[in-house]
Amino acid sequence: MATKKSLSDLKEAVAEQAGASTGQIAPQERVQTLDKKGRAYGTGRRKDAVARVWVQRGSGKITVNERDIAVYFARGTQRLVINQPFEVSSRIGQFDVTVIVSGGGLTGQAGAVRHGISRALVHFEPGLHLPLKKAGFLTRDSRVVERKKYGRHKARKGTQWVKR
Repeated sequence: MATKKSLSDLKEAVAEQAGASTGQIAPQERVQTLDKKGRAYGTGRRKDAVARVWVQRGSGKITVNERDIAVYFARGTQRLVINQPFEVSSRIGQFDVTVIVSGGGLTGQAGAVRHGISRALVHFEPGLHLPLKKAGFLTRDSRVVERKKYGRHKARKGTQWVKR
């Protein structure tokens, strides 16, 4: 390697390196990944809940822990959260979804299922990555419950102060 005599030589060397490394990088090519049964898999997480999701072409039936979605998630808002990836990608009623979810509460589980469905849809149809990413469904929501501290009633709530 030749030594650089001036700042202009250094500037040219840095420009050559930058052009070779950043200028010609192609975007990552996404490919369809299916198992032997023609299903795409995605793992979703939210709070303490973890959802394992399989997506395949079908009539739109969603099964959660071997139960119908209306039985497992009784609240309509939770079912709306789960169906959001299909609405954003305009794929309502085109996929059958099988979910195994555990941990956390029902709201966290619904968020985990949404995350898992989004990831599985991207594995099934790589072209859906951009709209699902823009909607924020591919990003794991990292917010979790803050731990309780000693000397406090909850994470931040202190004891009541009495003047007299």
